[in-house]
Amino acid sequence: MFRDRRFPKYVCYFVTMTMLLMSMPMQTVQAAMVQTETVLTLSTAKNVRENLSQFLKREDVKAIMTAQGISPVEAKARIDSLSDAEIMQIAHKMDQLPAGGDTFAFIVGASVIIFLVLLITDILGYTDIFPFVKHPSSK
Repeated sequence: MFRDRRFPKYVCYFVTMTMLLMSMPMQTVQAAMVQTETVLTLSTAKNVRENLSQFLKREDVKAIMTAQGISPVEAKARIDSLSDAEIMQIAHKMDQLPAGGDTFAFIVGASVIIFLVLLITDILGYTDIFPFVKHPSSK
């Protein structure tokens, strides 16, 4: 019988503590749908900021900025202060730039390679294109 009176006492303590905890002020949370474009823009802007930071850490970029009178620390601070829309605009412009350089360097490089191939084939006697190459059979 003594044992039966303890159980309601503990239940009463538990219910009292639960009621006290429920009456404490709590912050309410509101949920809303997040658009896919918003999430993609935020993650893309974060990636672009990291890419620009890595770009500014390169030694050749630092040398060019210093030669033009721009402090690398100041450039980093300016990039950090840009909004997401401005960062995305910079990324769009960087994507439109040529990746390997200009077309003139490509044309010169291709011409040199073609010249060397033709010169070697002319020296080996497979072709007779260049008059300044003397073939052993022409002696």
